[in-house]
Amino acid sequence: MGKLIKTVLFLLVSAFLTHLVPFSDYFRSLDTMIHEFGHALVTLLLSGKVMYIELYANHSGVTYSQVSSRWSLIPISLAGYVIASLFALLLFRLRAVDKERLGLQLMTVVAVLSLVLFVRNQAGIIWLLGFITLTILMLALAPRWLRDLYYLLLAFLTLEESVFGPFSLMLYAWRDASKAGDATNLALVTPIPAIGWALLFTLISLWCAARALQYFMQGRRSSRERTQRAEPRFDRPESGV
Repeated sequence: MGKLIKTVLFLLVSAFLTHLVPFSDYFRSLDTMIHEFGHALVTLLLSGKVMYIELYANHSGVTYSQVSSRWSLIPISLAGYVIASLFALLLFRLRAVDKERLGLQLMTVVAVLSLVLFVRNQAGIIWLLGFITLTILMLALAPRWLRDLYYLLLAFLTLEESVFGPFSLMLYAWRDASKAGDATNLALVTPIPAIGWALLFTLISLWCAARALQYFMQGRRSSRERTQRAEPRFDRPESGV
């Protein structure tokens, strides 16, 4: 319980600090992009059809798709919040092993695929073009210190949104179960009410956040340090005479 409280307090402080960063609000749509991309990816894996995705300026989004089975709505509806939480955890894991560049490349690939394949509304297209351009510039031209700061900002914003999104969903489900997005969709095809699914999303996001913050507190290890840790040692002890 104490670990959970520490995680929530850390996220609240993080949210306060990131709001002080100029233009940080712009990058909060990164979590929305991952969320909707998760829906689209699982839809395709289940042989469904993704019609299109819309990303809005208020950091919300929606994925329109067609599926052949009613029960396929369960994994598709689960995918958004779960994949977003796991992606936030992945970003901190990559930082812990000094792979920020790979993380930025992964974000760019997802953004390009979203732009080319799925997103069709004007606000979403404009955001994706801006994010892709800026991230490529960071990868190609920015000094290491600036690129790492950019990565850390994106990682924390994604982590915050991956937790506060499900928490907001619980509030929506409590007030009106018919307006709780993915939780409502799951409640329609299962005996579990929307508030129960929203709670599950929140617990998953908090677990991922706690793991992500552990990686952050551990700091980064260079590839050389990891290699040295992995190499076995065969020192011969000194023999006494």
